[in-house]
This record gives sequence, structure tokens and C-alpha cells, in this order.
Amino acid sequence: MLERYREAHDLVIDYGEALREGSLPTFLKSLSRFEGREVLTTPNFANGAEMMRILNSIAFADEATLPNLDIFLARVHARIASRTRNPRTGRRVRARPNVPDRRTQE
Repeated sequence: MLERYREAHDLVIDYGEALREGSLPTFLKSLSRFEGREVLTTPNFANGAEMMRILNSIAFADEATLPNLDIFLARVHARIASRTRNPRTGRRVRARPNVPDRRTQE
């Protein structure tokens, strides 16, 4: 018989799979109202979820990559350097008067 609601240990297993696959939003959308309440209130799920996070971080530590910030920092330094070279912060655009000019009336 098909179970209507998953138990806490089944939810932890599904959470671990979603964490590995990077599909946590899909996992959260799949929860029924009862399962969502169980996830929030059951300390077993919280403990199991923390254990899954630790196991995933240990198991996939070699595959994890840190973002490379070299290009971002180079662009920030270039912008700072260009601002220090150019003392003007910005050009003001002359406001157009609301009164029509003689040339536009003709």
C-alpha cells in the first residue's frame, strides 16, 4: 500500500538526496502540509538533516570549488584607479526649459 505521508527518517533520506543533487526547492515543494509540520517540529529530522549536511560536505569536499574572485577584484581596482585619475565625478546634463524655443514654434 502506498504511504500517504513519509516518516521522519524517509524525509531525511529524501532531504539528503535533494541536498546532493542541488534540488532543495523541489524537495520543499514536494512536502505535504503534514510533512512540513513534521519537518519543523521533529527534532529527529533536524538532527538527521544536520548529519546529512556534514556527511555531504565530507564526501564531496574534493569536488567543491570556491568561486574565483580575481576578475571581480581586477575590475573593482580598475574602476577605483579610473576615478582617482579623473577628478570629475560626473557630468551634469543641462536641464531643458519647459518653455518652447522660438525655433520649435516656427
